[in-house]
Amino acid sequence: MNKIYYLASCDTCRKIIKGLPANHNLEFHDIRQNPITEAELEEMYKLAGSYEALFSKKAQLYKSMDLKNKALSEADFKKYILEHYTFLSRPVFIIDGKIYIGNSQPVTLQAMKALEK
Repeated sequence: MNKIYYLASCDTCRKIIKGLPANHNLEFHDIRQNPITEAELEEMYKLAGSYEALFSKKAQLYKSMDLKNKALSEADFKKYILEHYTFLSRPVFIIDGKIYIGNSQPVTLQAMKALEK
């Protein structure tokens, strides 16, 4: 099942979702209403290759907790993502066994192309 992990209150996520192809076959997962499980994070990790790749350094908590001045390990990235939804870089698409992380234009375009197939 193809899936998108997103935040309903995020303007960027809403804009990306609005631009999805009409015939997309996505299961929507709002990470605030339905926090990601460790099993779901493990699935993302296997596809992404690291927890750091899934971690958002743009999160306000990242700055307020002064995490940029700490040497974070993969275990730390995992712990923070599971602790609070804002640490997941979003949206995260899982389409046909491939992962697309974040909202940069190249990543978003790749996800859209994958959905059109």
